[in-house]
Amino acid sequence: MDYEIFLVSKMREVYAHTGDYKKAILHGMRDSGKVVTAAGLIMMAVFIGFMMAPDAMIKVVAMSLDFGVFFDAFIVRMTIVPAVMALMGKSAWYLPKWLDKILPNIDIEGESIMHEIEKKKGKA
Repeated sequence: MDYEIFLVSKMREVYAHTGDYKKAILHGMRDSGKVVTAAGLIMMAVFIGFMMAPDAMIKVVAMSLDFGVFFDAFIVRMTIVPAVMALMGKSAWYLPKWLDKILPNIDIEGESIMHEIEKKKGKA
């Protein structure tokens, strides 16, 4: 499921701004937990709707998908991921230098541009 991106990206954003991993986990869960919960409930409702079909095979597949979404959204993403990140502390955000050199620097929020603008204002 792609809604993991919402949860961890919000955590990463807060950690990048504050450097506090506890605050990052709490803010990520508070702000993005609603999206994860809503997406999980919507998907479960759709699969429950498929369980109303007369074909037994569709019911079995829908029930399996419903359980899978429940387990993924509520057990893994809302329980295990934040718990493991809290246990790992700051090491959850560690990135080896060799890997940092290889990976592209993607600035979604535009912070690097804001820093350049502030530098230019300071020089002027």
